[in-house]
Order: sequence, then C-alpha cells, then structure tokens
Amino acid sequence: MKKISLLLLLSFTLSVTPVLADEGMWLLPLIEKLNSKKMKELGFKLTAKDIYDINNSSLKDAVVHFGGGCTAEIISNEGLVLTNHHCGYGAIQKLSTVEHDYLQDGYWAMNREQELPAGLTVTFLESFTDVTAQINNATAAAKTPGERMEALRKITSELETKAVEGKKYLEAKVSSFFSGNSYYLIVTKTFSDVRFVGAPPSSIGKFGYDTDNWVWPRHTGDFSIFRVYADKDNNPAPYSKDNVPYKPKKSLTISLKGIQPNDFSMVIGYPGRTYRYMTSFELEERTDVLNAVRIHARGVRQDVLQEDMLADPKVRLQYSSKFASSSNYWKNSIGMNQAVARLKVKERRIEEEKAFTEWVNADPARVEKYGKALEQIKKAVEMRKDPQYTYLYLNETLANIEISSIAAQYKDVAASLEKGNKEEAIKLAQQLDGRVRNFFVNYNAPTDKKVAIAMLKVYKEKVKKENLPAVYNTIDTQFGGSIENYVNDLFEKSIFCDYAKIQATLQSSPEQILTDPAFQLFKTFAPVALPIQRKIMHSNALFNEGQKAYIAGLIEMKQGKDMYPDANSTMRMTYGQVKSYSPKDAVVYDYVTTLDGVMEKEDPNNWEFVVPAKLKELYKARDYGQYAMPNGKLPVAFITTNDITGGNSGSPVLNAKGELIGTAFDGNWEAMSGDIVFEPQLQRCINVDIRYTLFIIDKFGGAGHLLKEMNIVK
Repeated sequence: MKKISLLLLLSFTLSVTPVLADEGMWLLPLIEKLNSKKMKELGFKLTAKDIYDINNSSLKDAVVHFGGGCTAEIISNEGLVLTNHHCGYGAIQKLSTVEHDYLQDGYWAMNREQELPAGLTVTFLESFTDVTAQINNATAAAKTPGERMEALRKITSELETKAVEGKKYLEAKVSSFFSGNSYYLIVTKTFSDVRFVGAPPSSIGKFGYDTDNWVWPRHTGDFSIFRVYADKDNNPAPYSKDNVPYKPKKSLTISLKGIQPNDFSMVIGYPGRTYRYMTSFELEERTDVLNAVRIHARGVRQDVLQEDMLADPKVRLQYSSKFASSSNYWKNSIGMNQAVARLKVKERRIEEEKAFTEWVNADPARVEKYGKALEQIKKAVEMRKDPQYTYLYLNETLANIEISSIAAQYKDVAASLEKGNKEEAIKLAQQLDGRVRNFFVNYNAPTDKKVAIAMLKVYKEKVKKENLPAVYNTIDTQFGGSIENYVNDLFEKSIFCDYAKIQATLQSSPEQILTDPAFQLFKTFAPVALPIQRKIMHSNALFNEGQKAYIAGLIEMKQGKDMYPDANSTMRMTYGQVKSYSPKDAVVYDYVTTLDGVMEKEDPNNWEFVVPAKLKELYKARDYGQYAMPNGKLPVAFITTNDITGGNSGSPVLNAKGELIGTAFDGNWEAMSGDIVFEPQLQRCINVDIRYTLFIIDKFGGAGHLLKEMNIVK
C-alpha cells in the first residue's frame, strides 16, 4: 500500500474540517450530534431542541426566509418582522414616489392603517427530514445518468406530495446536499401579505453606501421593519383589508444587555451559496472568468447609471434598487479576487488535492470509486471555459438593455400573432399588463439608451466575432458600424420604451410587435445563447459526476465527522464569538463602533456620508436613553466570528440565552474569499447592534409604540 504524505494529509484535514468553533453553516437537525458540546463550552445556555424542535415552538419558528433572498426574524407576538434595510430596499423603493420618497426620507407607520402592502413573502420552516436512504433506494437500479434522473424525479415528487397531503398551506421540497450525496425533505409555510412598517432614511440605513460596503469599521443602521398578516384563522392569505397580524409560534426576546469581547453569538438564517469544497480548477474559473466578467461589465454599466442618478432625483429613485443589486456583488468580486491572491487560496487548494489523490491511490477500492473525480472536474471546467465566458458577458451586457428585456416579455404574444391567432395574442398581452405597467414605473428611456450603447460596445470588445448576435451585422450594414446611430434609431422607432405606445399599438395594430426593432434585437440573442447553453449543460453533466464523487471521497476520508454541506438557501445555524481582529501588522479593529464614528465620517458634500440633522441633534444632546453603553456612548455595529454569506442578510444574532442582540448584514473586506475558505483570524460577521436599531425607531423615528409590542429585557 502506498504511503500517504502525513504533511499533505494534515494540511488537507485542517483546511476542509471545521475544527474551529466559528466555522460551519450547520443543519439544524444535526446540532445535538455535531455542535452542542462545543457550543456549551463557549457559553451557550440552551439546548439543541431550543433551536430546532418540530413538536414544540423553538427558535427556528421565529426565523423566516424573507423575500426569497434574505433572512428576517419575528420580534413580536403580533407578527412584527425585523430585517436589513438593504433586504427591504426594493420593496421600499417601489412604494416610494418623488413626492413621498421613503428611501430618502424614511417612513414610520404610526398605526396599522398606515402599514403598506409590500409585495413580499416570508417563509417559515416547518420541518427538515433526512430522506437520503429513500432517494438512494429508489435510484439504485438506474444504469445510466438518464435513468437515474428519471428515478430521482419520480421519488422526489412522491416524497414531496406525501409530505403535504391534506395540508392546505404547506409546501415541500427535496433539496440536495454534499453534491447529491445526501437529501433532505424540507416542509415550509409561506405568507404573502407582508406590509411595510418602517425604515430609517437611507442616510442611516445605507450610511457609507458603496464606499463602506463590505468594510469594517462600519456605521450603518442597516434595518427595516415589516409585519406579517394572516386570515382570521392565522393562515396564509393574499392581501386583504380583513387580514389581521399573524400570531407566531415564537417571537424573539430582545436583550439590551449588550455585548462584550468573547461573548457567545449564534446566527440562524438562510445562507445562499458557498463553495467550501471548490477545487483549484473551479477557483481559477471563478476569479478569471466569472468575477473578471462581472467586475468589468458591471463597472461600465454602474458608471452610466450613477451619472444619471446623481443628476436627477427621479432617476435616482427609479434606479436605486437596480444599482444597489448590481454594485453589491461587483465589489464582492473585486474583494474576492484580491483575497484569493493575498491568502494564496489556489495554492492551498492544490495541496489539498494532492493529499486527496495520495489518499485515493493508497487503496484500489478508493481508486475505483474516486480515482477519476478530480480529472472529471478539471476536464468539465476546461470544456465550459469559453462558452461560460461568452454566456456571462451576454447576461451581464446585452441582457441588461431594458428595452429589449421588456420586448422579450411579449415573445408568446408574438408567437400567437405569427400563427395568425390575434385574439389569443391580445389575451396574452392583457395578462402581461400589470407586470409591464410596474416595469415602467422604474424605467427611464434616456438612461437605458446610454446603457444600451455602453453594453453593445463592451460585448463587441470582449467576445469573439463568431459569438456576436446578428444585431452587429445590422449595425455594420445599415448604420455604418455606428452603435450610437443604431441605438438612436432603436429608441426612436421602438414602442417598448414607452408604456402608452405599447398599449396604443396593441389596440390598433399588434402585428407591429413582430417588426419592432427592440423585439428584433431580443430575437438575435437566442441563436447565440442556446448553443452556448447546450455546451455548458453538457460539461456540467460531467462536472456534477466528478463533484459528487470528489465530495463523497472527502466524506469517507473524514469518516463522516464534523462536515457541513455548502450553503444552498436552506436554514442553517452558525455559532461563534464577539471578537476584534487585526487585518494587518500593527492594526487592530475593535469589536464595536459607536455614533461617534458616524459623526467622524460625516461629509455634507459627499452623498454617501450625509448625516440627518435630527441624528446630529440627538448626538449633541447625548440623548440615548436606555440604549447607551455603560461608558455613555451609543453602539452602532459590532462584529462576531459567525460564518455567514449572502442570504444571511437580516439574520438574527443571538446571545447565549437565545436573545436578540443584533442583525447580521455584511462580511469584511479582508476575508472576501469567505465563500470558498473560512479564515478564522480574519473573517468577521458585521451586525447592527439591536440597541442602535431600537434607538433609531424610538428616539429618531418617534415610533416608540412599536417597542411596546416587543419583549425587551435588560
């Protein structure tokens, strides 16, 4: 038997195993088995059942998946919901007008009648059940990938149907973990009547904007308040004036005690996606393809948007949410690439793969099961490199030309018209009306025209000639190669830059849609995109096979101990401590920031760092009430070692007693490679201190009535 390199194996073991208390996004049903002992050593006062219990109320019943992409928590027995300002941003923006700009000015409902329908959902977790054995039994006889997929589809459907049979308000979904090596059946309940209750102005909720995004020290009051409504029987129901505040199984107790260094902290939420078992091949693909494309394309588009947003308050309101959504992961990509290089993540991955290969080669049985895994992953990544690059540029540039995006909504209308079925086409168009009307609320044609010119240029500059859509031939033959002239003609002749024009055309001559230049632009994308998608799907089939075998090998190598699956938007728990950190030599960042820091950063000439007059008055008077720290200062944010990622935004940060002490909202710049590898000395979770949240609601917002329905302890 071949001798395994002890040094390589040790390096591998330390890297992939969450031996430190802070690392890991843990599955709730496994807390008792995997985490309870260490949590208690760190000071945790509760039990695993206090976190997750399907028979009795537990902390998981107070945590919700908010809007499909964030996390939130129930903070009163009347359905009050706390999340991040940036999680509510899109809904607040849609509710705003230039005359009533809730993003800019903030908003506080002073009674239930003033709580505004937000068009959002919250989803509660009912249960989380391991169904790996059932899945494996049902797929064991499959001889080909196709047969396995069909067997998997069938058993998945059966499990999901049976789980909610006779249960009107529940939904079930089977989710894959460890790249298909285990499966859980997740049962949920979703409420769609969610109303906006309040939020601070953006000068507090987004203080620091892009400059401070992903950065510590942080001074942002990143929170917003909503309320869940239900029917008279406390069940989910569409919005109705007859609905009443939801009575939750569990709401969180809020602690004003505050935090100290090394205090226990726990975060429960819905982390979106991590890649902790990513190979060196995938890492190179991430930095050199996905991140590189995102950085360049979004940077160009954001420059165009920001110029118009700063010049016109209406455009700023229309594009605030779009800009924020784009810039968040644009900056994340920049930081990730820098961190991966600085922390030598790729080199570490290569060493881990060497150790894995030596372990595999030491046993013929392991060679049979796992010997091809890394080579399959490498080959798949190489196969999809060029098509992935092109497809990403297509999505990041041409797909962001809004005039063609709204034209694309009418593809089924156009298909009916081509068949001569005008009546069906009109019916389909009428079904689109609400969506299209909402689109134009946040659309500015002059801005989109500038974006179109910029994006058409970027795509042409960055993509091979054979992958250029036919629109570029039109530009060359009909407009002398001038993208500007083509775009000017496009916006002059198309109906899809104006809602009224669309409606008038549908009433008079809907057939014009077929020849509309924006619809024609959209149609040129598919002949490029579809063959590329097929190539990517083909390579992904090989990749999935290799990845499943690789992770199965890791599990066997570690003998099933202390491993957590990558995040996949399912509820997870992470535990750690309140802790400062040193980002570089001779520099130490403290664990808490205060209102003093807000005033130090104030710059009335920089829109990112404007401080509201009332906040300055409260600061000058030191009117902090019960929310001040023992030293008399007002806390704003604090950091912990909790392991989080995108999707955890809005997650409750809990103390050793399970009491709410803050709301997670960001990670830190020095550890932007955190989705790939956890850096215990550097990685920090940035949280709004609950005392600052309550201070802003009470003292700044004048909405102290909301605190009366909360359970606040000192």
